[in-house]
Amino acid sequence: MDLCKVQIEWVDAACLPQAFGTPMKRYSAFAIAKEAMRQHTGWDRAWAKREPKKKYDVIIVGAGGHGLATAYFLGKNFGITNVAILEKGWLGGGNTGRNTTIIRSNYLQDPSAAIYEKSRSLYETMSQDLNYNVMFSPRGVIMLAQTQHEVRGYKRTAHANALQGVTTEWIEPARVKELCPIMNIDGPRYPVLGGLWQARGGTARHDAVAWGYARACSDMGMDVIQQCEVKAVRQEGGKVVGVDTSKGPIDCDKLGMVVAGHSGVMAQMAGFRLPVESVALQALVSEPIKPAMDIVVMANTVHGYLSQSDKGEMVIGGGTDGFNNYTQRGSFHHIEETVRALVETFPMLARLKMLRQWGGIVDVTGDRSPILSKTPVEGIFVNCGWGTGGFKATPGSGWAMAELMAKGQSPLTDEFSMFRFREGKFIDESVAAGVAH
Repeated sequence: MDLCKVQIEWVDAACLPQAFGTPMKRYSAFAIAKEAMRQHTGWDRAWAKREPKKKYDVIIVGAGGHGLATAYFLGKNFGITNVAILEKGWLGGGNTGRNTTIIRSNYLQDPSAAIYEKSRSLYETMSQDLNYNVMFSPRGVIMLAQTQHEVRGYKRTAHANALQGVTTEWIEPARVKELCPIMNIDGPRYPVLGGLWQARGGTARHDAVAWGYARACSDMGMDVIQQCEVKAVRQEGGKVVGVDTSKGPIDCDKLGMVVAGHSGVMAQMAGFRLPVESVALQALVSEPIKPAMDIVVMANTVHGYLSQSDKGEMVIGGGTDGFNNYTQRGSFHHIEETVRALVETFPMLARLKMLRQWGGIVDVTGDRSPILSKTPVEGIFVNCGWGTGGFKATPGSGWAMAELMAKGQSPLTDEFSMFRFREGKFIDESVAAGVAH
């Protein structure tokens, strides 16, 4: 072997490492073709790997979709780029990578519809905005009505959505069957009586959402720091001054807590309590099959929902566990209860083998609506309580949280203060939350 052989190559400025401050190379068909000619040796890291600095203007704890979206919109909308996003594990390794990717905005209450519709609209252009294909698929979402109570409830929601500017419609059983031919609408226990249809709802690739935001944040000069667990929150005179982490102390002027099921733990570090409880939400996928359905179906009465992934797997989800826990593993009783309930409405599931199963730790509030709020500690802001609806809210949540942290107020977060529980100003979304509560 010739150990003295040295290879020297001229590279374009766009190909230099991010550490030198050059813009990130854009992804395009031309870039793919160009890299194919040189064995794909010119690609940069999707996001830079950096060590923490001594101080940042803003620290975001939690490098999931919501935390990364918050950082992204802090930079894009307000020019705040001296930001660190800290993650105790790996980027997108929490609920962002463990959900069933459903996107919809057909909520009953006005504050909920506003933030979820903002989110849905941002998903429409996310791939272009981030220069990263998040595989947004507006395939449509049906929420089935299988009791007379649900018929009344979903018709009410359709009327509320019309007033809110959210495009949904009530559809009859024949239309449901037309949209999803594999469905049995004449089930003996729970026949399909109609459904709430949102044509521009759908799905997106959950991992790609996190990766796209991380790449954009890194390109703006923000530090995405993985394997960096927050051990303590430091404050002086009732104001946050920094955090102690597994990589040492880091100072900051503002701190955003965006850690989903671990929100209560983080709040305790800062000396206050949150009205949330942590529960596992489980899901599973079948073996891949040929295309069988091209929409998303949610069935509240039988407690399950179903869609088909691009790989052909039937993605199946159900309700939260009946007890508080922090597990990210599946359990047999969930498979039995969820699949048994869905088989009546989707008989073809009985013939499929289940491929894998997982769980995520969701944070649930008493009124089943999120918290985007200032806290008793000056400079600390919290984003939590999304329950089972967190993924669909990712870009809207980030937009609203960034505005709250930058300006101290956002019209999208005004009703979602953590103090609403003390004041009795609940935003009851137990019905619109669908299958999970």
